[in-house]
Amino acid sequence: MSACIFCRIIAGTIPAKIAFQDDRVLAFHDVNPQAPVHVLVIPKRHMESLQDMTREDGDLLAHLLMVCKEIGSDQGLCDSGYRVVTNVGRDAGQSVFHLHLHLLGGRHMSWPPG
Repeated sequence: MSACIFCRIIAGTIPAKIAFQDDRVLAFHDVNPQAPVHVLVIPKRHMESLQDMTREDGDLLAHLLMVCKEIGSDQGLCDSGYRVVTNVGRDAGQSVFHLHLHLLGGRHMSWPPG
């Protein structure tokens, strides 16, 4: 998926401020942050959205969420709180079609978000 901007970040052809990385996941700071802390957590394997995950991907999904938890702790957000969200499809606001979780924190979040 050489045209996918997140795949290019994974490959290192586009620079990013890395927050976390292992063999399955990359997390990096959003270049257009919507909160004081805005980190994108993505699988290194390309899949367009949560809709493309199968039951066999359950371990990967759990790992993505655990990485969010660790980054929330690392960023000092545990006491004040943070939000984790993923958009599925254009009507939900998905603009990059590579599964990604937004970790947002450092400010008060209102509800409902949309």
